[in-house]
Amino acid sequence: MTSETVAERTRDVLRQALAEGDGILRLAPAFVARDWVPSGRRLGLPDDQYAVGERGEICERWLASTTRAANRISPAGEGLSFLDLAGADRVALTDVVDAAPEAIMGAAYAATHDGLGRLAKIFDYGERVPYHIHPRAEHAALLGRKPKDEAYYFLPGVGMGKHPESFFGVHPWIVDRRRQDVLVPYLEAWDSDEILKFAQGALLVQEEGFHIPSGILHAPGTALTLELQEDSDVLCMLQAKVGDTIISKELLYKESTAEARARLGERCVLELVDWAANGDPYFWQNHHLSPQLIRSSVQPGGEEYWIYYGTSKFTGKKLVVRAGETYRTVEHGVYGIFVWRGMGRYGGHEVAGGVHGRDELLVTHDRAIRPIEVENTGGDELLIVKFFGPDINPDVPTIAEVAG
Repeated sequence: MTSETVAERTRDVLRQALAEGDGILRLAPAFVARDWVPSGRRLGLPDDQYAVGERGEICERWLASTTRAANRISPAGEGLSFLDLAGADRVALTDVVDAAPEAIMGAAYAATHDGLGRLAKIFDYGERVPYHIHPRAEHAALLGRKPKDEAYYFLPGVGMGKHPESFFGVHPWIVDRRRQDVLVPYLEAWDSDEILKFAQGALLVQEEGFHIPSGILHAPGTALTLELQEDSDVLCMLQAKVGDTIISKELLYKESTAEARARLGERCVLELVDWAANGDPYFWQNHHLSPQLIRSSVQPGGEEYWIYYGTSKFTGKKLVVRAGETYRTVEHGVYGIFVWRGMGRYGGHEVAGGVHGRDELLVTHDRAIRPIEVENTGGDELLIVKFFGPDINPDVPTIAEVAG
């Protein structure tokens, strides 16, 4: 079967799905394992399904994803979302976007953007994620990869785990005094988590979050987190020990070129660091996120809040619909939704928080720009997160504007 034949079959499946769903696609859950950190086991799977042998444990669920997971051992298609179609062959969202970009993203957006350009995920870790960095664009490009700016929203109403705090950047004196070399002995020894003593700590609070651009060192805590990021899966680890386990030192060099590794050894990772941003004495103020009411969104049945802002690379909102009420929503372009709490209908589609197969949708451009009714049919608040790719929301505020 030729590639064009496959693409035409994909377009046929999409046309039928869009017709049946009135421009809204239901997606099956996509789970991702990691072998360098244990799972927090809060993703709603049966307890015996988290451990997956050499692959590690299921620690993440990726949402409306067109990004493949970059794991040491990875089954075909790990990380990709698939359309949830009764009686149909499995069709990956990435294949749909490639075969019919205008049908998903709209003609104007598809003409200027190569894909959806963002990845949403829930990460669920039993230990703090090791201190690591995502390379900036110029460094990622050396290996044919993309940068990974990211932002967090700490989901409410669930336990925060054993480490409800994160570490970010470095203490300002390290940059002011040009003492970046203080990290090197810990990279060379590769036997502890003591490198964290050089980072700034922050308590994690439910419904708040942080915006972390590429080039910034960070060690996320164990809060159940809905992360929105650029569509990439790149990282370099700088912390050797997680709990009682020493992780592979190869993760230190994961995003460095062979030339840089040969020339600099463990120091090669320091080239990836944006030192000025890491040593910012106002780091918390310049990166902290909290829900910001969108005043124009307020209706009798509910309202929306910015929860991912401060960048045009991706944006996101929290939609709250009160029990028994209906809310009408219109957006600028294609977006995904994740239903965290409550039950109802979204554009006629049954949705329910905590029910796999009923908590994740993709709203295509042509449907997004027309009014959609969101109905809360339960007795509790309906809480939905909406996430968007680059350049879709020109009205998103900056962090400085929010902070005043």
